[in-house]
Amino acid sequence: QVQLVESGGGLVQAGGSLRLSCAASGRTFSNYAMGWFRQAPGKEREFVSAISWTGGSTRYADSVKGRSTISRDNTKNTVTLQMNSLKPEDTAVYYCATRRIKFTTAQATAVGDYDYWGQGTQVTVSS
Repeated sequence: QVQLVESGGGLVQAGGSLRLSCAASGRTFSNYAMGWFRQAPGKEREFVSAISWTGGSTRYADSVKGRSTISRDNTKNTVTLQMNSLKPEDTAVYYCATRRIKFTTAQATAVGDYDYWGQGTQVTVSS
């Protein structure tokens, strides 16, 4: 059974940084693309970033492009989202997700493209 566990959220001032991590288990991590999504109160869950199964390609939402970096460590079964220059509008619960299909790129950005989800980690950015 696939399990995803996020960590690294917290309260930070605007302009600060956070490093979110997602630990995966239950299958061969390196065969699958990974994604990060977020959901603010009263809003729909939205795409943040994705990384291909090889780690060779990445994709970012325009809202975080230039401020965030996604990476993966296939030896530790983890995917990380480094977020810098945080803004109050980045406040949300951040979710790690992965797909059922193997060997995919970082092109999937829809919630429905992902089959497994973590429980989320809260990120709060104060102004």
